[in-house]
Amino acid sequence: MEIKNFKDMYIAELQELVSVEDQLAEALLRMAAAASHPALKDALVDHHAETVTQKGRLVAILRQHGADPTAHVDQAMEALIRETRKMLGMLAGDDLRDAGLIASAQKLEHYEIAAYGSAAALAGQLELRNDQATLHESLMEEKEIDALLTDIAKGEVNPDALAA
Repeated sequence: MEIKNFKDMYIAELQELVSVEDQLAEALLRMAAAASHPALKDALVDHHAETVTQKGRLVAILRQHGADPTAHVDQAMEALIRETRKMLGMLAGDDLRDAGLIASAQKLEHYEIAAYGSAAALAGQLELRNDQATLHESLMEEKEIDALLTDIAKGEVNPDALAA
């Protein structure tokens, strides 16, 4: 797809976000299976369900604009997930692995926060207020899971990993 104007750029960003959510949904299940702390496992499983919903929102927006939701594969998310797998393979012990899972999950979430923030800003510039509100909703959900992961890390996982 050649990007010829601002709206094309916006559509391409949304298509990238679909790929981000699709890849993340699969990764979250693997991460949840590897987690040992119940709060972390629950947070990852819950966010998987939220991720599926977020992808559905993006697909709906793209269909409203007559765009193919599967037109792009986000290579940055592929790289972040590859790094997560590599890190998990290097960590010994459940507590340390859980601390690494949170660090990796937060890298993924911060990428999503940046992507949703950018997409919402583009929608605002295009005066696509419904799109902007939908994207902002997903942005807020990403910020909430990031805060929850921080709480789990500080309250349970990191102290356990430090003591191990």
